[in-house]
Parts: sequence; structure tokens; C-alpha cells
Amino acid sequence: MAANSRGRAPGSPRARILVVGGGYVGLYTALRLQKRLKPELRQGSVEIVVVTPDPYMTYQPFLPEAAAGSISPRHVVVPLRRVLDQCKVVIGEAQSIDHAKRTATVTTLATEEEGTGAVEITYDELVLAPGSISRTLPVPGLADYGIGFKTVEEAIGLRNHVIEQMDIASSTRDPAVRDAALTFVFVGGGYAGVEALGELEDMARYASRYYHNVKPEDMKWILVEASNRILPEVGEVMGSYTVRELRRRNIDVRLETRLDSCQDRVAVLDDGSRFPTRTVVWTAGVKPHPVLAATDLPRNERGRLKCTAKLALDATTHAWAAGDAAAVPDITAAEPGTECAPNAQHALRQAKVLADNVVAALRGRPLTDYAHKYAGSVASLGLHKGVAHVYGRKLKGYPAWFMHRVYHLSRVPTFNRKARVLAEWTLAGLFKREIVSLGSLEHPRAEFELAAGGQRPKESS
Repeated sequence: MAANSRGRAPGSPRARILVVGGGYVGLYTALRLQKRLKPELRQGSVEIVVVTPDPYMTYQPFLPEAAAGSISPRHVVVPLRRVLDQCKVVIGEAQSIDHAKRTATVTTLATEEEGTGAVEITYDELVLAPGSISRTLPVPGLADYGIGFKTVEEAIGLRNHVIEQMDIASSTRDPAVRDAALTFVFVGGGYAGVEALGELEDMARYASRYYHNVKPEDMKWILVEASNRILPEVGEVMGSYTVRELRRRNIDVRLETRLDSCQDRVAVLDDGSRFPTRTVVWTAGVKPHPVLAATDLPRNERGRLKCTAKLALDATTHAWAAGDAAAVPDITAAEPGTECAPNAQHALRQAKVLADNVVAALRGRPLTDYAHKYAGSVASLGLHKGVAHVYGRKLKGYPAWFMHRVYHLSRVPTFNRKARVLAEWTLAGLFKREIVSLGSLEHPRAEFELAAGGQRPKESS
């Protein structure tokens, strides 16, 4: 793609729609745009460019199941080039955006290899959907020992890590090493933390039957939450039930507690507790993507883009946003000033309205408001265990777990992925769980480097 090109062929103007981000909003917006703009794409009067750091979209609600081995990692992601066959997919990162000049500064793998610096991509319509990143705090030792849970790589790495800790505990003669290996600390009581903890504890409990000297009661699972409740999305009643359910499984749930430090592989809580541990999983919220601060677009006090109900940026033309990066007014709420929650349920629906409004703007037609009343939430707590609060109805146990699976199966993109996930679930119901750790995948050249006279890479987590 030529730098500084307006994307217009001589004598035939071409409108370029630039989509920044390949997550929920980016994928679904581009998918609907290429469907609604078929005539324009065929004629060459419109071009859709998607800039994303990864060549795939990750369906994050399935990350806990991927970590537990219920779903193959490759079925949790959707290849963008295959799905967005009418779009130009650029694997790179937007570093800054100058909307006044209609330009985005982008770095790609090629610019890094060439050493020529970032390129500028110009556009006519901008869809900004870079998503969010983990919100970390200046906790001593967190950068050195913490593990995130936002990407498929982190989910599979965490699975390998947990099984590896069980292997260490099984083979060591040092009680201190064994205790630290079998202590798992999760920080954050939202969806990511609770579901990841629930699925991995369930997986480790199952895996322990294949270890002659590791029993479920030998493992310590600790959930640390700064507020006085977990899973606020499912309501107070079901949140309280979740706490009771986790504690019934001997999981130590600590509310109104913070992680003060995890230096030297010791988790220190603000209530004075100290836990030697080799596993600290950080899922304590998210914050807007840094690229938003490198734009001339309007943002609110929390750093999210100010949007109208039509998903256009406030007091700005030719710019649109949705999802985690956008502060979208919830016009269905009784209380004025309420914003849509930054979750997958809203993101999927916002993408549809956003794409339709971009098409309407290009064709000179009226725009529509985004209005969706929040239906509720579902969460998995491990195999056959879950909680749900949907349309005012509260479910728990197997019915909630089943609803969780049905809902997310219906929402994962493409029939291909739906069929593969369903097939894996079916096979998992017929055969025993896989408990294999493939941690060596994280260092694929380790064996060759050793053979060539090098050293094995040291464990970093």
C-alpha cells in the first residue's frame, strides 16, 4: 500500500474506509461493510482497509475453555484474511491518528524489517475499534511474575504453566518449592478472573488423578478482589452464590482485598497474608488502548472516545467508534447519562449499527441510533458449573453452564468455527480430558540451540 495515497485512482474517486482494530467491533464492522457495499466494492468506488496487530480475531469468552483444554486454541480465533476477503488486511499497529488530515501513522512488520519508519495511510471514513489493554497497577514484582489473560497465547501459556507446576510439585523433595508450585493466585473478580480460575481449578483437579502424590486438597487457589463482590454483571444474588460455590470447592475468595506485592515469588495481600507462589494471574480490569491518546479525537475523563447514539464521534465528522474504546450513551437506560457497558454483548450489536450508519453516510441516507437493552450475563465456573442472570431469570449449576455454551456458540463468528467448537465439545463429552502440557511450544528453537552449543532458555514465569 503506497504511503501518502488518498486511495483514489485518477479520474475515479474511491472512498477509503479505514478500520483500526480486528477484534469484535473491527471484524464484525468490516464483515458487514463488505456485505452491504458489494456494488461499490465491485465497481471500485469503495475500499475497506483493516489495520490490526494480529491476523486473527480472538473470541475471548472461549479463552477459559481453551485454557482448560475443552477447545483447541486454533478454534478460538477467526482468520481475518479468510473472512474479510473483500477487504485489505494490513498486519500492523496504528501509532497515531491525525483526523484533521485524515491520516493514520502505522507500523508493520515490513517497516520494522526495512527500517524506514512508519507509513501514513489516508482515509475518508475512520472506524476506530482498537479495543482495550490490561489495566495494571504499580505492584512490585507484577511486571516480572504476573501473567495476563487477554490473548489466546496467554490462555494456552497459563494452561501449560499450571500443569508444569503440578509436575514440579510431583517431583520435588523440597516442601517450600512444592507449596509455592501448588499455590495459584488470581487477581480480579470479573468475568476473566472468575472464569479462568473456575476452569483451570476444574482442569487441575481432574489432572491430579494422574499424579501419584498430588491431590486436589494439596492445591491452594486464591481469588483476590478489591471490591465487596465478584461478577457484578450477573447481579448481587448470583454473585453471592458464585462466592459460596467457589468456597465450597476450597477456593479462597478474598473480597475487599488488594495485592500489595508479588516480589520474589511471594504474593503479599493488604490484609497481611503472604503466599509463596509461582503463579500470579492478573485480570483486574482493562483500560483504553494507548492509540486513543495519540489522536485529535474527543475523549472523556476515562480516556474513551466520546460517541453519539449513532456511534459517530461527538462533534466530529467521518469518524466512528464502538466497543471497549467508545463511550456510547445507553438510550434504553432510565437514568440519563448512562453509558453502554464495554462488553461483548454490546460490541457485537454496535458493530452492526455502526456499519449500517457508515453505509448510510456514504449513500446520503439517514442514520439510526444504537439501542439495545442489556439482556443479562452468563458465566462458566468449570465443567457443568455456571451462573446466569438473563432477562430477569437467575440460573445456576448445569442449566447456567449449558446456557453459557449455547449463547457463545451462537455468537462465535462463522459457521466453520461453530461446527468445530461443537465437534470438540461432543468429543470431550465422549472421551477423557487432555492434560498434556506443551510448554516447549513457547521456545520452539530451544532443542536446536542446545544441540548447537547454546543453553536452554530459563523459565520466565
